[in-house]
Amino acid sequence: MIRKLASVALVLGALSFVANGVTWAAKSNTEEAVEHTKEAIEHGKQGHPDVLVKHAEKALKYAKAEKGDHAAEAAKHLQGAIDEGKKGNAPVGTKHAEEALTHLEAK
Repeated sequence: MIRKLASVALVLGALSFVANGVTWAAKSNTEEAVEHTKEAIEHGKQGHPDVLVKHAEKALKYAKAEKGDHAAEAAKHLQGAIDEGKKGNAPVGTKHAEEALTHLEAK
């Protein structure tokens, strides 16, 4: 009886370890791109073009790692957000980031 309980406990422990391991998995490129694009939008709306650029550059790196038309369109708009943010134009940079987010979420 004790041997069966120990075996069951061992199996359950192993299963819970493996199940928890799923949460340790790295985010996908798209998830990372979405996260940084949302940060870029938030900071752009606050009038922080320098921080918008920082997050848009990170998002662009992840978007370029993805394949497909939506990723390509997102990358174009992220580049637009970077270009406008570097000019200090947070509102237009934010619009580009919002358009990029639309494509990233459509993927």
